[in-house]
Amino acid sequence: MTNSQQGNDENEADGAQRQPDRDREEVRDRDDENEAMAGDPDNRLGELDDALETHEYPTTTDELVAAYGDHEVETQDGTKALEDVLAATDDQTFVSADDVRSRILGLIHR
Repeated sequence: MTNSQQGNDENEADGAQRQPDRDREEVRDRDDENEAMAGDPDNRLGELDDALETHEYPTTTDELVAAYGDHEVETQDGTKALEDVLAATDDQTFVSADDVRSRILGLIHR
């Protein structure tokens, strides 16, 4: 056996020994990730979803909070008022109900 072949065999043996360690690390890293919220994403907004469809656009965060701030939405930590969910954002302008939904769902998945 040449030195090159022997070196390759040793590297393969080292890699095989380290594979279980890598597998455990990968499982551990996945356990630390935020889990996606279960259930239907449309139901997380409850009655607010219908209200957003009939709202006039463009609109702003402040206008949405004034109109629907007390509506409850389902978050990873339970339910929160829309006002609390949007509190982390500056006053932005939204051009459609889908635009608002996208922002809200992005905030509740943090």
